[in-house]
Amino acid sequence: MRILIVEDDAKIASFVVKGLKQEGYAVDHAPDGDTGLTLAGMTPYDAAVVDVNLPGLDGLSLVKRLRMTHLTMPVLFLSARSSVEDRIKGLQAGGDDYLTKPFAFAELTARLQALIRRSTRTPEATRLTVNGVEMDLMSRTVTVGGELVELQPREFSLLEYLLRNPGRPVTKTMILEHVWDYSFDPQTNVVDVLMSRLRAKVDPDKTRIETVRGVGYVFKRGT
Repeated sequence: MRILIVEDDAKIASFVVKGLKQEGYAVDHAPDGDTGLTLAGMTPYDAAVVDVNLPGLDGLSLVKRLRMTHLTMPVLFLSARSSVEDRIKGLQAGGDDYLTKPFAFAELTARLQALIRRSTRTPEATRLTVNGVEMDLMSRTVTVGGELVELQPREFSLLEYLLRNPGRPVTKTMILEHVWDYSFDPQTNVVDVLMSRLRAKVDPDKTRIETVRGVGYVFKRGT
């Protein structure tokens, strides 16, 4: 899942971006409203975290513009203002939730997960099931043959990417961009190391994840 963070405070932005990436999310950061508007128009996001008091195009105006273009991703506002009037303004501007600063990171992630869960509307949309492997995107749990398997955040992100592309070969470059959210040297072995760890947990019999020589990897659909 990909989250957009629109926050001008460098410390808060770094705190949120780093935390979400450690949880396995792909994250893009915009330091101002205009950049946020551009990114939102270019990339489909599962949710956005928007500071109300942004330089230039403020957070309320940004979200109003997004709603005018029919972008329906859930929006969580961040603000140091906690009055009822300010909260109402945020909701009326098109926000879905409002969190006041300072905040606990655990609360921010819980609110984001709730917003994403509501936006999908149906439980099926939050689950991926391929070839005996089931992933719950909201609880971030994985079962293989009905047995719970513990995955690290990057292992979870890699498996999610494979399950979203069953039967389709994915290259190492594609995996690097999705799992690490930026590019490495294509010759690096970080993908091979991560894939080896994932295989040991979800494909010990080597029946699900196939290496495609000269291309990358493919998660088999099964029979």
